[in-house]
Amino acid sequence: MPTDPKPRTLGELRRAGYRPKTVREEVHANLIARLEAREPLFPGIIGYEETVIPELVHALLAGQNVIVLGERGQAKSRLIRAMTGLLDPEIPVVAGSELNDSPFAPVSPAARRRVAEAGDDCPIEWLTRAARYAEKLATPDVSMADLIGDVDPIKVAEGRYLADELTIHYGLVPRANRGIFCVNELPDLPERIQVGLFNVMEERDVQIKGYRIRLPLDLLVFATANPEDYTNRGRIITPLKDRFGAQVRTHYPRTPADELRIVEQERARFATAEARVVVPEFMAEIVAELTALARRSSEINQRSGVSVRVSIANDETLRSAALRRALQLGEAPAAPRITDLPALAASMRGKIELESVEEGREEAVIEDLTKRAVAAVFQRRLGGADVQDLVAAFEDGLSVTAGSTVPAADYVRLRDTVRGLKGVVARLGGGSSPAETAAAVELVLEGLHLHRRLNRERVGGGWAYRRAAREAEEPGPRPRREGRREEGRRP
Repeated sequence: MPTDPKPRTLGELRRAGYRPKTVREEVHANLIARLEAREPLFPGIIGYEETVIPELVHALLAGQNVIVLGERGQAKSRLIRAMTGLLDPEIPVVAGSELNDSPFAPVSPAARRRVAEAGDDCPIEWLTRAARYAEKLATPDVSMADLIGDVDPIKVAEGRYLADELTIHYGLVPRANRGIFCVNELPDLPERIQVGLFNVMEERDVQIKGYRIRLPLDLLVFATANPEDYTNRGRIITPLKDRFGAQVRTHYPRTPADELRIVEQERARFATAEARVVVPEFMAEIVAELTALARRSSEINQRSGVSVRVSIANDETLRSAALRRALQLGEAPAAPRITDLPALAASMRGKIELESVEEGREEAVIEDLTKRAVAAVFQRRLGGADVQDLVAAFEDGLSVTAGSTVPAADYVRLRDTVRGLKGVVARLGGGSSPAETAAAVELVLEGLHLHRRLNRERVGGGWAYRRAAREAEEPGPRPRREGRREEGRRP
């Protein structure tokens, strides 16, 4: 039978030559090892390689507690949870201890008594790095008992005296000893509770119901906050901010490529892989462009922010709309089209806040942003393409109907019969399958319409694209009509 090579008693641990380290020493040593080996420091964190991560590395190498400041959906909590990867895989603790007590220097009364009585025969357990992370979401109802501890009435009822420290039930902070503790949305924590963290972070002693207990806790403390929380919902009191060594500012993805990488990662992590849906690159770009435009829109409250979750939800919704349409038409595989974009209104409504509250304004803003995203991607992809033959075909009377009820085969025939269309579709890379061809043809038609080269009219459940009016073909403002102004008439 295989045997477990890890020591199981304090004596075996001593003979194995184990040397205990503090949390900061572990993080410091493991971080240096990763830097020297050129390994990824925080796998899954995208877009922070040149901005956030260097500042965070400086703080960790200095052994500082850190506040991570940023708007919603900027991976603050995920970044902090990834810190557990810098801890040692396992550490020894006194078996059954409440505070992850080190066998060499226990801090709780029960663990100290056990080590004193058993000596080298004291049993030990091994704690994984995942079990050394504790997190608390700050809410107005959080109490000192939740964070620090309180007297346990059950232990008192069992016959112990109130003067006995063994009657204490420790809170989240002491139970995170020898690990990482994170307070999410710290400004939401009442100021009187924030005061209770002072000694925990510096002097390492706490007071519970009149007890003055010296707990040399070994903790690395992180906190997250939204910048608006400093003035709106609450604030971080100055003495507590002073106890954090560094403040790191996060941000939204700064390039569409980073946005798409995050969307792809989240789809692989949480969404069920749908082999029946293929998303062309230009449709994925529209999703990322839509979010980028929303972050720059004056119609949207930028203090609230536009989270990456908007892109993730829009990607999921777009795929679902394409799959539903393909199932109704009996097609496989499915590919999102321009006519599927109205479905994104449902996934965006609850994730953006408008500057002005007006009935129906939200729908109009989303529709306008969607059109601008399509126009931007069309210009980026086909800005220099020769579409003269295609536009001439519409000048000769061509009319094309597009919509969710039009099968992909109709778009394939259209591509092969309309002069000038096949080359433009090929430039988009939309000829791999009938579904992707349909998506490419719809982008070409909608892009020409948004650039005033074609007219679009509602026909049944779809759109009819026809020749544009001559006046709309001319880019720029309409010419001013000259005429005499009668004397005495107001201009």
